[in-house]
Amino acid sequence: MPGTRPTDPAIATQGLTLSYGGHTALHPLTLEIPRGEVFGFLGHNGAGKTTTIRLLTTLLSPSDGTAQVAGHDVNTEAMQVRAAIGYLPENVRLYDRFTTRENLTFFARLSGVEDPAAQVDRSLRFLRITELADRRVGTFSKGMRQRVGLAQAILHDPQVLFLDEPTSGLDPMGVRALREIIDRLRDRGMTIFMNTHLLSEVARSCTSIGVLAHGRLVFHDRISALDGYDERALEELYVGVAQEDAA
Repeated sequence: MPGTRPTDPAIATQGLTLSYGGHTALHPLTLEIPRGEVFGFLGHNGAGKTTTIRLLTTLLSPSDGTAQVAGHDVNTEAMQVRAAIGYLPENVRLYDRFTTRENLTFFARLSGVEDPAAQVDRSLRFLRITELADRRVGTFSKGMRQRVGLAQAILHDPQVLFLDEPTSGLDPMGVRALREIIDRLRDRGMTIFMNTHLLSEVARSCTSIGVLAHGRLVFHDRISALDGYDERALEELYVGVAQEDAA
């Protein structure tokens, strides 16, 4: 993509802030995520995780600070940012009266995808949901809707994929299927930014983590830098830094 280099970080923020009505939802956030990372963003409900994703996906404008996603500034190059990213919100919105294929074809055309039919088929095969292609999504479970939403998010082969609480409401089989998909997307070189509160998913899927507490980034490091990390160690880390921040 013009203006970007392979060595540029996938996501970089400098003092990114959001305040409204005298309340600060996100305190100055400075963060750098290299390309190809699966970044797990941990935090309690209301910590500011979704606010951060909405800022990075240009759905909200920051009060202060800057951010670059895939080499483009979220303030001045919003259209370029949107072209370079995929986004799966916690609650996927689809047209219930349409089939899976109809939904995906519609969104592919909106995104300007060349040869929408071929790209839809490719995404269905990649996510192993070809059997859902001609079924109306209004009859689908939460897990099935998540997979269709994920197919929509990767239709245009984004450089960066944002997942907001992707395992929320999924049963164990759905969580396992999503984990396998994240692994395969990582193998394709895609950068993934995942909001989650499930420490088990961070321990199994992520290559780096950040912890947000009360709108402040209180920890950021690669998983490999955590000596003897596992789900219990991550839990102790999260609880410890959150309590320290609240003190």
